Amino acid sequence: MTVSFEEYAALARQLAEQRRAGEQHAATESARRRDLHAAVDYLQQRLTAQGHRLDQLGRSIRVDQPPAGSAPGGPAEAAGWPGPPSGSGSASGSGSASGFGTGPSTAPGTGDGGSDGAAGVPGRAGVGAYPELPAGEARLALPTAVSPAGVGVPAQRAAAVDPAVELELARRMADEADRHGQQAELLAQRPALLPTWSPLARAVAVYAACGAAAGVLVLALVLASGVGMVDGFTLGAWICAGLPAVAFFGGYLVLGRWGRPAMVTGTPPRYLPLGFLICFLLVPMAYCAYLLLVRGLR
Repeated sequence: MTVSFEEYAALARQLAEQRRAGEQHAATESARRRDLHAAVDYLQQRLTAQGHRLDQLGRSIRVDQPPAGSAPGGPAEAAGWPGPPSGSGSASGSGSASGFGTGPSTAPGTGDGGSDGAAGVPGRAGVGAYPELPAGEARLALPTAVSPAGVGVPAQRAAAVDPAVELELARRMADEADRHGQQAELLAQRPALLPTWSPLARAVAVYAACGAAAGVLVLALVLASGVGMVDGFTLGAWICAGLPAVAFFGGYLVLGRWGRPAMVTGTPPRYLPLGFLICFLLVPMAYCAYLLLVRGLR
């Protein structure tokens, strides 16, 4: 059989096209693998940065880190996993790795109607790997794959995993973690006391509340002075200096304890001149208001 020059040229062109297609496919596959490796490296760096940021956030808000023994997959958790079932062939001390034992109850099925081993027909009584279901329950037929030796074993089908899909899912989870981390940072930058208020409004409210509490104590001192328990000099000292100072330092401590965010750079302002002015004006004004009220009632 002779091959003409045209046929030889056609075969050569076909082989060249197949070779170019194979080279293009190999180049495309190599580029896809490089992209996947680059995406994996970027995602790993991103997750590492997220872990460091979460550790810093936990230390800032004083959250204790879990001990190493209680981490997922640690020795404490691994000790709690149940062992293999006692009815399987691997529970026998002399059983082999394939599930066949040396005793008569774990011998392979011979077709004589006796008790078969773990490699016997699924669903039969006496089989350790597939125990008999109770009466009244539906028996589910397991898919089997016939081996060359004629032994029926459960078929194991591995699901195909697309790396690009898994990387996309991991990227979405990382985006979700970033969003929750940003929300946690925003919440950590707010104080526990009046979190939606501005620092100036919060300071004014705290100093005014402490001054009002001191005003109530002024009324108590005035009543005590009226019955002779407190003299006039002591009453004047407490009204002009004592109670305003107590109110000012009380507001200062409240702002330092509950007005400070859990995560903040530097020291938040406490507006000391404003607080001093509010407290040292509000307490005498409360005393004057009490005097005007008493005179008005008379």
